[in-house]
Amino acid sequence: MRITITDWIHKVLENYISLGDLCIDATMGKGNDTLFLCQQTGRTGEVSAFDIQEAALKFTKEKLEKHGMTAELILDGHEHMGNYFQSETVQCIMFNLGYLPGGDHHLATKAETSIQAFEEGFSLLKPGGIMSICIYSGGDSGFEERDQVLEYLKTLDDKKYFVVRQDFPNKANHPPMPIFILKL
Repeated sequence: MRITITDWIHKVLENYISLGDLCIDATMGKGNDTLFLCQQTGRTGEVSAFDIQEAALKFTKEKLEKHGMTAELILDGHEHMGNYFQSETVQCIMFNLGYLPGGDHHLATKAETSIQAFEEGFSLLKPGGIMSICIYSGGDSGFEERDQVLEYLKTLDDKKYFVVRQDFPNKANHPPMPIFILKL
């Protein structure tokens, strides 16, 4: 049996998402997390997904249509998600930091806008809501972003946020690092 980092993140989040919830995929990429969120929230739920690349919207739209699902796909940076939702209405927000798989490595998330997006997300999350951040830092991207994000997370008030970082010591080549943040 093989378990991917994405499988692991989805397994953790299943415990926090219910039918009818409002969820956000802050970095839709090829739509895997958007599809997962749609499956978890069901027909009564609402899923919105953000990306700055039209290719990501195309990939995600095709994936959702193939599975008979729908979501609101938004061509905008994740740091602007606060413009689309009311405060404390969102149950789950998912982030994958890095670049679009198979895409232009120069178009990657950056610490400055990612941290802005986390802050927007914290105001949108309901108490008891969860944010997942998967940091892809290997190869030619992400080490600087990873380090800045980890430093930022240290500043979060532990009376307001429960932060868990997971590492995979037996995985080679800078494996992705999942982080889960519960809003208390």
